[in-house]
Amino acid sequence: MDLRVAAYAVVTDDDGRLLLARWTEGRRVAWTMPGGGLEPGEAPEDAVRRELREETGYSVKVGELLGIHSRVIPASRRVHKASEPLHTLRIVYRAEVTGGKLRFEADGSTDMAEWFTLKAVAELQRVKLVDIALRMAGIL
Repeated sequence: MDLRVAAYAVVTDDDGRLLLARWTEGRRVAWTMPGGGLEPGEAPEDAVRRELREETGYSVKVGELLGIHSRVIPASRRVHKASEPLHTLRIVYRAEVTGGKLRFEADGSTDMAEWFTLKAVAELQRVKLVDIALRMAGIL
């Protein structure tokens, strides 16, 4: 079984909007939490800061650990063809923007980022991680 550890952040602004990134590598294009996989030896807090900068252009201060979500994806359901299941551990933090400006990732797994009201989030094509993270944050 393969293992993937990733770190994500719930980032909201003063108007209560949520920052999401549009993921383009899945079976369908869908909105997700900004974040991604840890590099070898990288701390989760460092990974989430790096991923937020890459995907959104923002620098963030990592706050409270909201939770860890564990999921096993059967080999037949994996995004990239594989013979083994994938165990994903998704570490979710609260974070706040400290600098930078919104820009889109080039040549990555996401192609844009955007701020959404919670009402608008409910209407989006989104991955399950969005609802999981919002429940962890007490927003849903």
